[in-house]
Amino acid sequence: MTAPVDPIQLQVIWSRLISAVEEQARSLIRAGFSTSTREAGDVSAGVFNTRGEMIAQAVTGTPGHINSMARSVRHFLDVFPMATAQPGDVYITNDPWKATGHLSDLSVVTPVFRGGRAVALFACTTHVVDIGGNGPSPESRDVYGEGLFIPIMKIADRGVMNESLLQIVRANVKEPVQVEGDIFALVACNEIGGKRLLAIMDECGLDEIDTVGDEIFARSRKAMMEEIARLPRGTWHNKMTIDGFESPIDLCAALTVDDTGIHIDMEGTSEPSRYGINCPMCYTEAYASFGVKCLVAPQLPNNAATMACITVSAPENCIANAQFPRPVVARSTIGMFLPDLVFGCFEQALEDRVPAESTGTLWNIRLGQQPDGTHPGFMVTTFHSGGTGARPFLDGLSATPFPSGIRNVPVEVTEAITSLVIWRKEFRPDSGGAGRQRGGLGQTMEIGNRADVPLAFFARYERVENPAKGRQGGSPGQPGRVSLGSGTALRAKGLQSIPVGDTVVIEMPGGGGYGRPEDRPAEALAYDIRCGYVTPEGAAGDYGRTPAED
Repeated sequence: MTAPVDPIQLQVIWSRLISAVEEQARSLIRAGFSTSTREAGDVSAGVFNTRGEMIAQAVTGTPGHINSMARSVRHFLDVFPMATAQPGDVYITNDPWKATGHLSDLSVVTPVFRGGRAVALFACTTHVVDIGGNGPSPESRDVYGEGLFIPIMKIADRGVMNESLLQIVRANVKEPVQVEGDIFALVACNEIGGKRLLAIMDECGLDEIDTVGDEIFARSRKAMMEEIARLPRGTWHNKMTIDGFESPIDLCAALTVDDTGIHIDMEGTSEPSRYGINCPMCYTEAYASFGVKCLVAPQLPNNAATMACITVSAPENCIANAQFPRPVVARSTIGMFLPDLVFGCFEQALEDRVPAESTGTLWNIRLGQQPDGTHPGFMVTTFHSGGTGARPFLDGLSATPFPSGIRNVPVEVTEAITSLVIWRKEFRPDSGGAGRQRGGLGQTMEIGNRADVPLAFFARYERVENPAKGRQGGSPGQPGRVSLGSGTALRAKGLQSIPVGDTVVIEMPGGGGYGRPEDRPAEALAYDIRCGYVTPEGAAGDYGRTPAED
């Protein structure tokens, strides 16, 4: 199809493309083996033109996966140009610098053929439960210690699975059934997306989709630039300090709005860490651009054209642009704070549009147990979060991830597949920052082991020393804390042991408040106390009053 695209037909095709990538993503979630895939939905899916530019994405998944995957397909085409592709070929990698930022994410790309000619590509990503090495611990000193590194290569060659690669994977991971199952789910979901695309092309009489894609890009770019044109022109600066590993980390940004788009320069950001909290540039770009999109044009499609209107730069080999072979397993420690960093720049330019700071990086619980001849071993990641920052006119969301968007994993699922028992999972009163709008609450979880075996606890938590800040006079949220049930404090980062008979207690931080606490309506504070979100003591201390005094 090379003639101009009819607007009505374009809308039909666009809606069908969204349906295709949504089915692609849902197929991955339904077929996935690990809890990160099937329960948390830590996946991404999308359709690309023959140049490797993302046309449409599924709604599910994280910005870190989606936006970095959107840029990764061009790296696949560098190794396997479209002219060399054959029907049945499928490519795979977990290269942190060419895919989505760390070895635990497997990205798969599949060319789609029509009439013997490659017409499109489908790509998907999921976070696997284990990739070997030191597992999720950020204590490795380079990427070689973090697990199995798979360069861009074929996982299927003309329809035949690469059994040699699968054998290598099975031999290097602690949960071979789950990891191999997720690989097959990745391959299968791309195949389903391809079948749906071919059905769309048949129904709409399309011989190729690049022309349709170019029209979508043109309209998307025009709409994005119109939204940017509504913003004030100028440059605004912000700096955040987060806990880090061996020392605190400064994240710096200068955000410029001009006639060419929005540009973020991270000059001044701290140097890399010796440990695995470093962030490759692909992941930095993904979350920084997401922060822009949230405030400037959340209603517009996320594709190659809208993303091209946002540029991100960082000094080479700073912690937000870590170079190979730096350790990067916990790159979300940096990446997931970047939307709040961007928000801090926009707060100076946009009135009543910017929320308070959130928990940022997820408070996932990563536990392992070595087999001892009596009890089986396991490695599990269960996804959980603190609270989001208060919004200008609404309270923050409690126990809700932002910016990741990942679902909390039901405790029943974790208990069913391991010997773990979750003794407590409850909101953490007084953890949300006080304000006219209250920050979202964190949560408290207490976890033990039914087996008489110590647990390996892989900690990588933030907001323990530097809580989420409020905005416009709002108070910060409460910091997080990790300890044993017996009372001993645990480190926020690193591999530690939970003794037999003891438990681990994770107290997750809350989001910052928005507006002056004294301006919170009495009925809202009374409701908070009635629901247990705020204690009477907390109301007296944080708000300077209790509802009885109003």
